[in-house]
Amino acid sequence: MTTGEDMIRFIADLYPICRSITGNGVRQTLAKVGERIPLEIHEVPSGTQVFDWTVPKEWNIRDAWIKDPHGRKIVDFQHLNLHVLNYSVPVHKKVSLAELKEHLFTLPDQRGLVPYRTSYYKENWGFCMAHHQWLGLEEGE
Repeated sequence: MTTGEDMIRFIADLYPICRSITGNGVRQTLAKVGERIPLEIHEVPSGTQVFDWTVPKEWNIRDAWIKDPHGRKIVDFQHLNLHVLNYSVPVHKKVSLAELKEHLFTLPDQRGLVPYRTSYYKENWGFCMAHHQWLGLEEGE
């Protein structure tokens, strides 16, 4: 195997890991990197002041989705971890389309792309989706 092929496989192995700036995804990623090169890992507790930055709370996610009025998943974290607002607080409820749209993030100028959005310091919930999907959302809960 060439070095390039090895790196592509390594990237493909890392890609599905949902990681942010804290949490199990970061640990999992660093462990995989540590299998390839020597690393010394230090954990810094949430709330620690580091220069002009405060380490945010740890964030771990297992699953998230949006279902349409017919019960079909139209956004699924298991399919693409970008579908969830990074650091989203848990929410489990039915909402109107109007309320849902207040918590959806898209890129109107790049209709086929899913944005990466975060909410490290302000508690919020939300999902990210391609704008063309957003345009096709059906009324209902």
